[in-house]
Amino acid sequence: MEGAGFSYSLHWVDLIVIIVYLAASTFVGALFRKGQKDIHTYFVGDREVSWLLVLVSIVATETSTVTFLSVPGLAFNPKGGDLTFLQLALGYLVGRILIAAILLPGYFQGQYISAYEVLRNKFDARVQRSASLLFMLTRTIADGLRLFLTAILLQQFTQWSMPASILLMGIITVVYTYLGGMQAVLWTDCVQFLIYTLGAIIAGWLLVSSIPGGWTGFFQAGDAAGKFTFINLSTDPSITYTLWTGVIGGAFFSMASHGADQIMVQRYLCARSLNHARAALVASGVVVFLQFSLFLFIGVGLYVLLVSGGWPLPADIKNDQVFGRFIVEKLPVGLVGLVIASVLAAAMSTLSSSLNSSASAAIADFYKPMKPNKSELQYLQGSRLLTLFFGMAQIAVALCAWQIDSPRSVIDQVLSVAGLTTGMVLGLFLLGLLKQPISSTAALMGMLFGFGAVMAVYVPGAIDKPIVAWPWYAPIGTLSTVLITLALNAAIRPKANENG
Repeated sequence: MEGAGFSYSLHWVDLIVIIVYLAASTFVGALFRKGQKDIHTYFVGDREVSWLLVLVSIVATETSTVTFLSVPGLAFNPKGGDLTFLQLALGYLVGRILIAAILLPGYFQGQYISAYEVLRNKFDARVQRSASLLFMLTRTIADGLRLFLTAILLQQFTQWSMPASILLMGIITVVYTYLGGMQAVLWTDCVQFLIYTLGAIIAGWLLVSSIPGGWTGFFQAGDAAGKFTFINLSTDPSITYTLWTGVIGGAFFSMASHGADQIMVQRYLCARSLNHARAALVASGVVVFLQFSLFLFIGVGLYVLLVSGGWPLPADIKNDQVFGRFIVEKLPVGLVGLVIASVLAAAMSTLSSSLNSSASAAIADFYKPMKPNKSELQYLQGSRLLTLFFGMAQIAVALCAWQIDSPRSVIDQVLSVAGLTTGMVLGLFLLGLLKQPISSTAALMGMLFGFGAVMAVYVPGAIDKPIVAWPWYAPIGTLSTVLITLALNAAIRPKANENG
C-alpha cells in the first residue's frame, strides 16, 4: 500500500485460489461464445433470462470494489464515520419502485437493445445519440475509477506496480466479456455475487472474533463512538448523508442510474416479461440495502478493532484502504485468497457489465442506424471490437486516477461523476412520458441548461467546499432539464411533424 509503509507476500495457496477464479471467469466467456448468432444474443441473451438471475446481476453490477472497500471506509472513518450512508439506500429503494411503475413499461414496447432507442420515439436521433454519448462517457470515467480502486488492493498483496495491477484486472475482464457477451456477464455475475457475499460474511465474522469481547465488545464500543447513528435530520444541503438528501436525492439518483442508464436497462431487457423485470428490480433494492448494511458494519468493526489496541494502523492510511489491509494481515491462509477473489469478483461484475452495455449503446444508437445494411455477423463483430475499445478506455482512466491520487473517498468520486449527467438523461425520459409533443431542439437545449446547472454546483465543490452534496446533482439536473425544456417548448411551439 503506497504511503502506508505496507507490503504483503501472498501465500501460494491464496494465489492458487485467485488464479482458479480468474481462469474460471475466462472459461465462462469462452463457453458462451458458441451460442452467439446475432447482437440480440450477444447483448440481451435472447430475452430468456429468469427474474432471479436478473436480480442477482443488478445487485452484482452495482456492487463494485467501491462497495467492498470504500463503503466500510465510510463507517470506519475515525472522524465521524457511522451508518448514515444507509439513508441513501432508502432513497434507492424508493427510486426503484418509481422506475418499475413509470419507466419500465416503455422498454417492453419494442425489441430494443439500448435504453436510448426509446427516446427516438418521442424525439429524434439527435436526442437519442446525445443521451447515449453521455452514458458512455460517464460510465467510462466512473468505472475506470472503480478499476483503479481494485488495482490498489491487487498491488497490496502482489507488490506489483500500479500500472501492472490495473492492466491485469482490466485485460482479464475485457477478455471474458469480449468472448461471452451478455450471457457470460449474467452467469459470472451470479457466481461473483455468491463469492463476494460469502467472502464479506467470513471476513466480518473473523473481524468480530478479533475484537475483545466479541459481539458484546463490538456493540458497546461502536455505540459509545456513535457509530450506529442511522438518521441525520440536518437540512444543510452540503452534508452528503442526511435523511432528506438520502431519500430525495437518492430516489432521483436511483431513477437515473437504474431507469435511464443502459447498464441497468439492458438487464431488464433480458427478462422474459415486464412483470419479471419489475420483480427483479424492486427486490434488488432490498438486497442492496442489506448488503450496504453488511459492509458498513464491517467498517464499524474495523474501527472498534483499531481503538481496542489490537490492530495498529499507520497514521497516513486512507479509509478506503483499511479493509484491504485487514484482509491480507488478519485472515488465515486460504481465506485471504477467497476474500481477495471476492473483491476482484465485485469489480469484474461491474466492469464487464459496463463494457457490454457501452458496446450495446454504441451499436444500437450509432453504428447500426448509420450502417443499416450490414449483416448480423458484421454487427456482432463490431460489438466485440467496441467491447475492446471501451475496455482500453477504462484502463486509461484508471491509470490517470493513479497519477492524480485524489484525497477524496473513491465512492464519493464515483457517485458524484455519475450524478453529473444521469439526472439530465432522466429528465429526457420523463419528458418522453408526456402526451404533448416536445421539440427535440428544446429537449437538447434543456439538457444543456441542466448540465450547466449541475456544473454550477459541482465546480465550486471540486475546488473548495461543496455548495450541495453530490446526491442533489441528479434532482438538480433532472428538474432543470424538464423545466427549461418545457419553457423553451412553449416558446418554440414546434410543428406537429418536428419529432416525426
